[in-house]
Amino acid sequence: MASEQWPNIEEKVASLFQVDTLLPAEYFATFRRKVPLEPEKKLMLAILEDAVACLQKYCLASDKRRRGLFRETEEWLMEENNDSIFSFENICETLGFSPQYIRQGLLRWKEMKLAGTRPKTNVYRLTSRAEKKKARSQMAVTPEQKFSKVAGS
Repeated sequence: MASEQWPNIEEKVASLFQVDTLLPAEYFATFRRKVPLEPEKKLMLAILEDAVACLQKYCLASDKRRRGLFRETEEWLMEENNDSIFSFENICETLGFSPQYIRQGLLRWKEMKLAGTRPKTNVYRLTSRAEKKKARSQMAVTPEQKFSKVAGS
């Protein structure tokens, strides 16, 4: 039995002293991860979300401060060929969005908002089952039914 285990132990010891066939690029690739970039991407997404919210919120603003915020945001969105890290185009490209597509959508939204028309969207109200059940029970009982229940007929 000892002879059966000996080759296994010998192989294990020999494997400790073998030359590693791993390339340096493969070795260093284990230390490169996406995790360090994730906070920056979250920040960029937050900047983009805030810009869209500001544009939509202050589109019809009447006071000077809010109107200025709207203009500043619109200028940032429409600016092209800016090499700044947090420019609109760089943020979109980092997040995998098309800057032109987003611009076109926001411009279309702005035109409809200024024209006084609402965009065609479906709004679905999310209600709990209890609320739905309560609404159904209230709709099912008519005043005549309530009277007949009270009168006992």
